[in-house]
Amino acid sequence: MRISPHEDEEVSINRNKCFKRLFLNPTDLQKVFTEFGAFSTGSGYFNQAHVIDGRITESAVSWWENHRTSTPMLQALAFKLLEQPASSSCIERNWSTYSLIQTVKRNRLETSTTEDLVFVHNNLRVLSRKDDEYVKGPSKLWDVCGDNFDPDGNIGEFAQLSLDEPEFEAMIQDGEEEDI
Repeated sequence: MRISPHEDEEVSINRNKCFKRLFLNPTDLQKVFTEFGAFSTGSGYFNQAHVIDGRITESAVSWWENHRTSTPMLQALAFKLLEQPASSSCIERNWSTYSLIQTVKRNRLETSTTEDLVFVHNNLRVLSRKDDEYVKGPSKLWDVCGDNFDPDGNIGEFAQLSLDEPEFEAMIQDGEEEDI
């Protein structure tokens, strides 16, 4: 049988841990607990008909925007949670980058080194988007891993990006022969 989140002990324990990590000031922590109590029990402001109906008819973001005055700290936390992407595309992109770096030829890389290279690669890609050349040049049409998806189907050009450089591949292969 499914238990409501406010009645599930594990959920309650983890929610309280989260509150304690996010709200270090004891006064703020107590205020958030009070706000959550009113929200979860539907008391006070949350007992009004239009507020209850809004939970069903409005989107979560709209509802929190409309009713934020009664629980400002809880609303700020709700927005942090609601703005997280609900897609695995970022993770899939990381795995794709990882597979470009960790290949059959480069299988001696340690996990930490590979993770560092993936981190650097993704951050360089993000930083490159701030360049004027990227924004105004021909690369503005590039759709790197689906970032510029357009629901109308206009996805622009695909960039042929590669981490494999012939010079580096030759150096790696030469280095492998010396190690043997």
